[in-house]
Amino acid sequence: MSAVDPGLVQRVRERLAGVGGAAGAAAVAAAVRAESSGVVGDTDMLLILRELEMELTGAGILAPLLADPRVSDVVVNGPAEVWVDHGAGLRRAAVRFPDEAAVRRLAQRLALAAGRRLDDAQPWVDGRLAGADAGVSAVRMHAVLAPIAIDGTCISLRVLRPATQGLDALAASGAIAPRAHLLLRAIIAARLSFLVVGGTGAGKTTLLSAMLGQVDPAQRIICVEDAPELAPQHPQVVRLVARPPNVEGAGAVTLRDLVRQALRMRPDRIVVGEVRGAEVVDMLAALNTGHDGGAGTVHANSPFEVPARMEALAASGGMDRAALHSQLTAAVQAVLHVRRTAGGRRELASIAMLVRGGDSARVVEAWTAGAGPAAGFPELVRLLADRGHGGGLA
Repeated sequence: MSAVDPGLVQRVRERLAGVGGAAGAAAVAAAVRAESSGVVGDTDMLLILRELEMELTGAGILAPLLADPRVSDVVVNGPAEVWVDHGAGLRRAAVRFPDEAAVRRLAQRLALAAGRRLDDAQPWVDGRLAGADAGVSAVRMHAVLAPIAIDGTCISLRVLRPATQGLDALAASGAIAPRAHLLLRAIIAARLSFLVVGGTGAGKTTLLSAMLGQVDPAQRIICVEDAPELAPQHPQVVRLVARPPNVEGAGAVTLRDLVRQALRMRPDRIVVGEVRGAEVVDMLAALNTGHDGGAGTVHANSPFEVPARMEALAASGGMDRAALHSQLTAAVQAVLHVRRTAGGRRELASIAMLVRGGDSARVVEAWTAGAGPAAGFPELVRLLADRGHGGGLA
C-alpha cells in the first residue's frame, strides 16, 4: 500500500475521537487494525502509521517547527499560512495544511491534549501543552475556530524553554553592558526588590532567571508561575505552577492562590514569574512584610508605564489607586527594562528607580544602554551603599 485510504483515515479518526484523550502510536495502530478488519500487513502498517501519526497525533505537521531549538513561536492563519519566529520576527514557513478541516482538527486535538474544550459552542481556547522534548518545558496554545476567525482557524503556539542562562553568560554575549552587570549583581546582593519589564519575547524571564542564579545559596527562593519557565541555577528553588480549570470549569489553582501558599513556605525571596492580575495585591503585601529581594516580570513597553500598568492590575484585586502607589513605592525599588533591538537581539535597555512623587509612584532612570548613568544613578548608588553594596559603583 503506497497511500492511505481516505476512508480508512476517516474511520480511524472517528474511532479515536470516540475514545478521547491524546492518541499515541499504539492507539493509532489498534484503531487501524480494527477499522481494516486486521488485514493490514506489517509493512503497510508502518506506512499507514507514518502518515496517520502526522494526521492524528501530537502537533502534526507543526511538530518539526516546534522541535527547532531556535523557534519561539509558531502561528497558523489558515491552511495556507504558517509562520514561525526564529528570534528575529515572524517569517512564513514552507509548511501547508491540505485544507481548513485539517487546521480545525489539529486545533481541537491540541485543545483536548491541554484538557480544554474547543467546538462551535466554545470557539476559542487558551491552554498549556506539556513539552515533548527535554529542551521545552511547555507550549502555550491559543486557537480560534472559523468562522469566528473569518479567514480560517487560527492557532498560536508559544514555545516555553527553561530560562537557564546565567548573568555572566548574558554579559559575555553583549546583552548586558559591563557597568550594568555590576549594578545587577549589587541589586541582588543588597536584596532590592525589582521588576523586569518589556514587551513580548524581549527576554524578561531570561534576565529574571539569570539574576536569581546570583542569589546567596543559603536563601530559599519560591517561584510562582503561570507556566514553568524559570530555571535559575540555584540550589534552593521551589517552583509552584498555576493550573487552569478542567473542562467542567473546576480545579483551577491561580497565581494568587500560589502567592499566598508561598508565604507559608519559609521563603527568603518570593518571585512571581509574570504579574498579570490580582496576584499583584498579594505580592506587594508580601514584599512589604519582610520578604526583601522579591521580583517579578510585567508586560510594559517602557519602565515609565509601570505605575499605570500596576494600577490597572491592582484594580482587578480590589486595591484602589492610592493604596497601590503607596504599596508599590514601599515594596519595589528597581525596574529593569529589556527590549529587542532592530536586529532582533535582546538587551538590557535601562535600570530605573521607583520613588515616591507626591501621592504617586514615579520612575526615574538610573542607567541607560545609550548614555550610561542617568538622573537616578546617585540615588541608586546611595541605596545600595546603605545596604552595604555600593562600593566601586560611583
